[in-house]
Amino acid sequence: MTDTATRDSEVVGGRVGKGLQSLSSFSSGQTKLEILAIIATAVVVIGGMELALLWFEVPQYVLPRPSEIVVALVGDFHLILPHLGHTLVVLFSGFAIGAGIGIVLAAVITQFPFAEKIIAPYILILVTTPMLALVPLLILRFGFGYEPRIIAVALASGPMVMINSATGFRRVDANKIALARSYGASTLQIFWKIRAPMALPMILVGLMIGAIFGLLTAVGAGMVGGGFGLGNRLTTYSSMIQMPQFFGVVLILSILGILIYVTFYLIGKKWASWEA
Repeated sequence: MTDTATRDSEVVGGRVGKGLQSLSSFSSGQTKLEILAIIATAVVVIGGMELALLWFEVPQYVLPRPSEIVVALVGDFHLILPHLGHTLVVLFSGFAIGAGIGIVLAAVITQFPFAEKIIAPYILILVTTPMLALVPLLILRFGFGYEPRIIAVALASGPMVMINSATGFRRVDANKIALARSYGASTLQIFWKIRAPMALPMILVGLMIGAIFGLLTAVGAGMVGGGFGLGNRLTTYSSMIQMPQFFGVVLILSILGILIYVTFYLIGKKWASWEA
């Protein structure tokens, strides 16, 4: 991988890692009083927004009140739910493909430097190219079904997983590898017993970032073309000036992003907590 891509990966990985550490400290060290303070702050912010919008008589089509968003989301959830299912299918399928290929390529380029010189330019192109720009072309080739969206999600998430995984595979103590070789360990044994476990924290960071990029791409692909998905709901509600429903979909996407973060945090806490 190029030096620029590696540095970017380390910066992003470091920031996310600090976020994971802060979340860990929250779960273990926060008192009940602090938790109540956090909840009270959320109530004050949401309630203050509700009162401010009501006081200044802001039209619903400009910015709906939180209560209107909740009412619209509950009332239209049966219409949004099928589109949520379509988006999750695209996200899970594309992410599984992209993450799997990304981890395999990361393992290959760290074991065979010559392969990195061949693969790195194409990965750099994928990282710097917005995948949404390719969606219309993919639609022309594969139609308006799942295929173009899944491919776009895989292309968006895969490089992120690969860059962070490759960084993790390289962050291995050379003394451990030398000791393993002195005991006759093969390259494959060193990879599975030393490189992979030591790289697990960075792999999880890459999976988290890749999943978030995949979610954004899945939504954007739904906005570009096709009659299904949460992205389609966003364009439909905005064109019909149904802003409570629009922000209801935005709220769902925010919850999905939080769930992605929390899921990988819990996985990291269980399988990679030794790094702390």
